[in-house]
Amino acid sequence: MVKKWFAISFALITASAIFFSFTTAKVKKPKKVILIIGDGMGLTQISGAMSEYAGQNAFERFPIIGLSKTQSADDYVTDSGAGATVFSIGKKTYNGAIGVGADSLPSENLFEKLKKQQRATGVVATSSITHATPAAFYAHVGSRSSEDEIAAYLLNGNCDIAIGGGNEYFAMRKDGRNLYQELQQKGFVTVADTINAFKRQTATKLVYTLATDGMKRILDGRGDFLKQASLNAIELLGQNKNGYMLMIEGSQIDWGGHAMDYEYMKTELWDLNETMNAVLDYAQKEKDVLVIVTADHETGGLALAVNKENRKQFVPKYTYNKHTGVMVPVFAYGPGAEQFSGIYENTEVFYKLTSLLNLP
Repeated sequence: MVKKWFAISFALITASAIFFSFTTAKVKKPKKVILIIGDGMGLTQISGAMSEYAGQNAFERFPIIGLSKTQSADDYVTDSGAGATVFSIGKKTYNGAIGVGADSLPSENLFEKLKKQQRATGVVATSSITHATPAAFYAHVGSRSSEDEIAAYLLNGNCDIAIGGGNEYFAMRKDGRNLYQELQQKGFVTVADTINAFKRQTATKLVYTLATDGMKRILDGRGDFLKQASLNAIELLGQNKNGYMLMIEGSQIDWGGHAMDYEYMKTELWDLNETMNAVLDYAQKEKDVLVIVTADHETGGLALAVNKENRKQFVPKYTYNKHTGVMVPVFAYGPGAEQFSGIYENTEVFYKLTSLLNLP
């Protein structure tokens, strides 16, 4: 009887070990990560905008979906500074913080960790490149409003590619410095204009600003800047054989919510959708790219109300012109995507990425 019990126990232990080894081995690791942030993009924004979109819905291409809790360290409703910083450093922090914890002390961010492994890094945004979300990935300042100080962090070289608006924080500064010239001395190619017309670049260390501050709205003729700039950034970062991380932000989805302007929000989300489709097409070919799409928070408390004139349509109604504290979706595609299912704190996005990228 004892021998039989021992044999059964041994068999169960062996089977468990084999199963554990099998399931552990199945977790694939990406070489490249593209994190796409729809600023202010909640489920209602996606539901409303994409129900009216005639093309391919990129959100439906993701096999894995999770939900992220967005609260900051000092407020149930986060701002973009704390909301992006948490992805970058893995710590809840106070509203307005950029790359620092709740104690106001800098924490090593994802880009800094990646540069220690000789990987490439970059940001593309429809805001200025010194705005809260892109800034959180390369800067450490106590306040998101310190955009002159944020711009100077690009001199440290932890962000290889930065494309968006923001001329005034490089060449029209209060301190009189010309950061374009200083960046060139650090080996960067700098391109600056104010006409919002993107031109393909070839430099692998690049700061490219196309507007005085934020970019034009889609409604005002920005065109497919976000898609073209993102694909160019992917091409440039992809020249690094060790891999890369790129953060792409659809910044003005949030601005449409603050304005309580549904058409503004909708067209910005459509623009992000086109960028997502292009990124997913690339990821499908490359096989080693993890694509994550999420938001830092929802903006506007958007509701899709009954349309009494046409029951097959809805009436978009904003309840508030600021951020709200609802959970936001996380979409994942590629090696390691399964790690992003479930409901979790927004800090987990950082820890899941550091684990998959083998970062300390």
